[in-house]
Amino acid sequence: MALVENNVSVEGASYGKRTPDLARAENKGGFNGDMRELVDLLSKLNPLAEEFIPQPHRSPSFIINGNGSFANNSRRKKNNFNQGKRRLNGRNIRAQQEDSVRRTVYVCDIDHQVTEEQLAALFINCGQVIDCRICGDPNSVLRFAFIEFADEQGARAALSLAGTMLGYYPVRVLPSKTAILPVNPTFLPRSEDEREMCARTIYCTNIDKKVSQVEVRMFFESLCGEVSRLRLLGDHVHSTRIAFVEFVMAESAILALNCSGAIVGSLPIRVSPSKTPVRPRIPHPTMH
Repeated sequence: MALVENNVSVEGASYGKRTPDLARAENKGGFNGDMRELVDLLSKLNPLAEEFIPQPHRSPSFIINGNGSFANNSRRKKNNFNQGKRRLNGRNIRAQQEDSVRRTVYVCDIDHQVTEEQLAALFINCGQVIDCRICGDPNSVLRFAFIEFADEQGARAALSLAGTMLGYYPVRVLPSKTAILPVNPTFLPRSEDEREMCARTIYCTNIDKKVSQVEVRMFFESLCGEVSRLRLLGDHVHSTRIAFVEFVMAESAILALNCSGAIVGSLPIRVSPSKTPVRPRIPHPTMH
C-alpha cells in the first residue's frame, strides 16, 4: 500500500481527497434532498386557497374543482356585482318613497259624501295635486285620504287647512307617514277611448260578500242609469268585495258618486271615480 499526497489508493479506488465525480454525486444527492423537502412542504398546502394578488393586477380568477379541473370564478364576481346593483336600486327606491312621503299629507274626518275631486279642489291653492286617494272605513261614516303634491312646499301649505269645513265635518290634515301606492300602469287607460270609458266608470268598495253581481247591477241601474259592464272582485282573505261599474252615460257615473254611504246588503258602500277602465275579458283558447 503506498501513500501518494495524502491519498490512499486501494485497487483503483482513491479516498481522502475529493474527486470531480464525487463532488457531482454529492451535489446531486443534495439537490434530490432539497426537492424532497419542497415536495413535502407543498403537500401540506391547501390547493383551494386563493392566492393574494394586489387589486390592480388581478386577472379573472380560477378555482380547482374536486376532479382537479379548473373553473372560471368570474361568475361569482358577476353575482356580487348584481347583488351590489340590486342594493343600489333598493336604496334608490327607498329614497323615492321617502321623497314621496314628504310630499304627501294625511287627511281624516272626511264626510262620506265628499268625492276625490272635491277634496283635491280644497287643496288646489296649496300647490299642484298629483294624486288624491280617499280610503273608506266600513266602521265609520267618516273617511280618510292621502294627497300627494308635486313638491314639499305644497304639502307644508296644506297643513294650514286643518279645521276647514268640508261637507258636514271639519277635516284634519297631518303629515303623512306613508306614500300613495301607485296604480299599476298596465291598468291605466291606453287610448282616448279608454279614457272616455274611465269617465263613465266608478270604483265601488266595501261591498257585502252576500250581495251578488246581479244585485249590484240592479242597485246602480235603479238609481243612476243603465250599466254597460260590471266587474265584481273578491277573495277569501278580505271580508268585503270591490266592483268596477261602467255606465252607458257619463252622467250616470256622476250620479253614482252620490251613492257613497248607501247601504247595500248590510254595509255602506264607498264610491269614487275609477282610474282604470273595465276592459273586456279575453277568452282563453280551449285545449283539445
